[in-house]
Amino acid sequence: MGTYPWISLLFAFGFLFNQLDASAGDADPLYRNCVEQCERTGIIGDQTIQHCQYSGNDMPSNSSWYMQEPLYLQWKQLNCRSDCRYYCMVQRENEREKHGLNPHKYHGKWPFKRVSVFQEPVSAIFSALNLLTHFIGWLTFFILVNYKLPLRPQSRRTYYEYTGLWHIYGFLSMNAWFWSAIFHTQDIDLTEKLDYSSAVAVLGYSLILCLLRVFNVKDEASRVMFAAPILAFVTTHILYLNFYEMDYGWNMKVCLVMGISQLLIWAVWGGVTRHPSRFRLWTAVFGCALAVLLEVYDFHPFHGYVDAHALWHATTIPLTYLWWSFVKNDAKFRTSTLVKKAK
Repeated sequence: MGTYPWISLLFAFGFLFNQLDASAGDADPLYRNCVEQCERTGIIGDQTIQHCQYSGNDMPSNSSWYMQEPLYLQWKQLNCRSDCRYYCMVQRENEREKHGLNPHKYHGKWPFKRVSVFQEPVSAIFSALNLLTHFIGWLTFFILVNYKLPLRPQSRRTYYEYTGLWHIYGFLSMNAWFWSAIFHTQDIDLTEKLDYSSAVAVLGYSLILCLLRVFNVKDEASRVMFAAPILAFVTTHILYLNFYEMDYGWNMKVCLVMGISQLLIWAVWGGVTRHPSRFRLWTAVFGCALAVLLEVYDFHPFHGYVDAHALWHATTIPLTYLWWSFVKNDAKFRTSTLVKKAK
């Protein structure tokens, strides 16, 4: 969740509105008692949770030797907790629905209906589509700068000064959406940290890339001077979230500052420089604002599948296509300008 400058900002708003740890649902004593009993006995009412079934020596019952490894047991325990939370949530929501009550959030999320192993199937699918859109955008950019635009005669390198930087950006973006898809498939501590870390990494890198392009920084030493403090801060922030405390409030502030900063910088730069693709930038700003409204509204899932966060993931797909279109136009514009100067 998220990944070019506008997508990165959307990631930040996604953190703000969707990933708070405490919710009314998981504070419900009936729900908490249900989860505790399920993890202890593996039973919810008349239902048996397979992942919570252990033999007396803490080994899985009736399992093969390769299923008795500690790593497997750890994964089984994680699945036990996940299943207990899910089925206890379903039980409580069914009871609340009978009394005409609206759905509660559980552990920062609305009650979704699972589809096979997918905890949030629609968000996972849209994340995968964002990953695919980024891959197509990066691939077409790669083909453009290396095979369609002229290369420097002596070095055979591209005229466009930011080619390598956009390649790194493309890989970081695809990585972020990959872990977003995994996180929405299986929400556990590990996938949450990988999703957050990947999103923060691409957000910080997008800010660096924004500054380098806007201020037209070409010299390697100057680029290091621009990037070093931001890179150091982002790295420290990611280490803080992973190894000290998953502080959602602090992470929200960091993401908002980095996201809003680059959004405003890109928008103002597009107007000041009269860039040929400035309207794509402004369209992206407008699209970002509309997407944020989905997070502010934050309605519960329609039929248990589609909520505001899922629709937010859907809006980033066309915005991703639009952004890579701007990047390719920028490459054409800069290459044309430099070729004319070389003649």
